[in-house]
Amino acid sequence: MTLPHHPHDAFFKHLFTRPEAAEDFVRHYLPAEVTALLEPGSLTICKDSFVDEALAEHYSDLLYRVNLKTGDEAYLYVLFEHKSAPEPWVALDLLRYLVRIWDFLTKQESKAPLPIVLPVVVYHGKVRWRIPQTFSHLFDAPEIMRPYLPEFTYLLTDLSRFSDDNIKGAITLRVGLLILKYIFRKELQARLPEVLGLLRELSGQKSGLEFIETVLRYLGCAAEMPKEDLKRAVIQALPEGEQFMATPAEQWRQEGVQQGLQQGLQQGERQMLVKQVRRRFGEDTARQSEVLLTKITDPVKLEDLGEILVECTDAVDWLNRLQASNPERTKIVHGQP
Repeated sequence: MTLPHHPHDAFFKHLFTRPEAAEDFVRHYLPAEVTALLEPGSLTICKDSFVDEALAEHYSDLLYRVNLKTGDEAYLYVLFEHKSAPEPWVALDLLRYLVRIWDFLTKQESKAPLPIVLPVVVYHGKVRWRIPQTFSHLFDAPEIMRPYLPEFTYLLTDLSRFSDDNIKGAITLRVGLLILKYIFRKELQARLPEVLGLLRELSGQKSGLEFIETVLRYLGCAAEMPKEDLKRAVIQALPEGEQFMATPAEQWRQEGVQQGLQQGLQQGERQMLVKQVRRRFGEDTARQSEVLLTKITDPVKLEDLGEILVECTDAVDWLNRLQASNPERTKIVHGQP
C-alpha cells in the first residue's frame, strides 16, 4: 500500500476498512448497551465519504451499515480527528455530515422513518479531548430557549485516555490503535519495539504481511524519530526486520520527494489553522494570522499552535501568542493587516 501525503488518513482507512478490525472496534469501544442491539457479523462498509474537501486535512471518515437485532438497519459514522489537538467545532462538522448522510440515504430509498446514524469520533492527539460531546454546548442560550435547539451526542474514543493495557482487540486493531496513540508523542521511540513485537504472529500470513508493510510505511512517513532508530526498532522486534525495512528504506532514499510532501503538510496545517481562526475570531484576525504563519516552518510548532488556539479566549490573546511563536517576531497591530 502506498501512503499519500496524508499518512494519518491513509493508515486510519487501511486499518478500519479491514472487516475484522472494524467489528473488533465496535465490540470493544462502543457502549455495551449499544453493541447489545447490533447483529454480530453484520457490519458492512459503505465507500462514500462525507467530509468537506476543505477539512480533509483535519478529518477522515468511514460509514458502516449494520443490522439491528430488531430487524432494522442502522449506520455507524466514524470521524477520525487526525491532528494533534482537538477541534472545538467538531459537533457542528458532525451535524453537517449527518445531514449529508441522511440526504444520501433518503435519495437511495425514500422511506420513513430516517435511519439511525451513530456518530463516533476517534481522536489520537497529544492532549486529552476536553470538549463536551453534545451539540448544544456550542450555544450560550437561556434555558427557556434550549428546547428549540438541535441536539445530539457523539461517541468519543480518545486514545490519549487509554493506558496501553486498556487498548483491547485482536492484534491488528491493538497495534493500529497503539501506533496512532503514540505517533505524535516522544514516547514512540521507547514503546515501538514492544508494539511492533505484537506483529510477530502475523508475519506468517499474507494479510498479516500486508498490514506489517502498511504499519512500516506509516511510521516512515509520520514518525518523528531518527530513521536509524526506527530501523533498529523494527529489526529488534521482528525476525525478518531487515527484509521488512526494505520498503521504508526506499522511501527514505527519495528525500527530495519527502521534503516536497513535508512542505505540503505544513501548508495544509497553516490553512487549517487559518480556517479555525476565521471561525472563532473573524476575517481580520485570520488575515493577520496567515501573515504570521507563513514565517513558521517547524511542523511541531505548527501542531502546537493548534493546541494554543483551543486555549485562547479572544483574538488579542491568540495574536499575541502567535507573535511569540514567530521566529522573526513580525510586528502586527490588531485590527490592521
